[in-house]
Amino acid sequence: MDKYVVIGNPVAHSRSPLIHARFASQTGASLEYSRLLAPLDDFAGAASSFFASGGLGANVTVPFKEHAARWVDVLATPAEQAFAVNTIFLDRGRRIGTNTDGTGLVRDLEDNLGWSLGGRRVLLLGAGGAASGVMGPLLACRPDRLHVANRTPDRALQLIDRFARDSGAAQLASSGLAELPEMEGGFDIVINATSAGLNDRVPEMPGALVVGARCYDMVYGRDTAFCRWAREAGAAAVSDGLGMLVEQAAEAFCIWRGVLPETRPVIAELRASQA
Repeated sequence: MDKYVVIGNPVAHSRSPLIHARFASQTGASLEYSRLLAPLDDFAGAASSFFASGGLGANVTVPFKEHAARWVDVLATPAEQAFAVNTIFLDRGRRIGTNTDGTGLVRDLEDNLGWSLGGRRVLLLGAGGAASGVMGPLLACRPDRLHVANRTPDRALQLIDRFARDSGAAQLASSGLAELPEMEGGFDIVINATSAGLNDRVPEMPGALVVGARCYDMVYGRDTAFCRWAREAGAAAVSDGLGMLVEQAAEAFCIWRGVLPETRPVIAELRASQA
């Protein structure tokens, strides 16, 4: 049986085995997908052992996405842009690392939620690995403006500088969270990619900036603190990142198996299970 795995620490909470089991059932694939708890100081050893035992592919979750980028033999363009790997596959014996997070986010926003990015004013909160993983696909949708805000302004500036050549016609801007400009007309879409949500906190920013906006939290699994805050501040719509989780998994499954599974039934099942 073909073997796949999600590698992380912690990893017991991961919904990936359930998601990939549903994808396998849909497509008639015979595979085994499990969780692998890697030592914090030895991602390379855990990943090497898995692939040496016949593993065909791996997903990578926190805190190992940058470790994986250093471990693989080749970085595909999305992973090279982000310097973060969440999917590993084999090609003629070489370990290829890519990143499906941005594709997953865009599909959830546009296909599942109906939030078009083209020509929109987008605010991306955070400048770490989660934000860098989605910058390229967001810019590929040709927003009118993409503003990156981070607690440390220098990191926000460094992130937009890395993607300046890929910006197309989009205006790129950056600032600290505390210095977020009150743009005339505000933002159309606000995406929270900060780590604050992992601790059920909200980035420190003016609530006026989300009035009338569609607000998305990349954290998933509950009514997050950011979603509650945005709703109370007057956002037009809010969503957590559950759909992104399923969509990025579907892209990884397609890379491994050559077929893109149906995601909506899986999203609906996970939503029902957390209600």
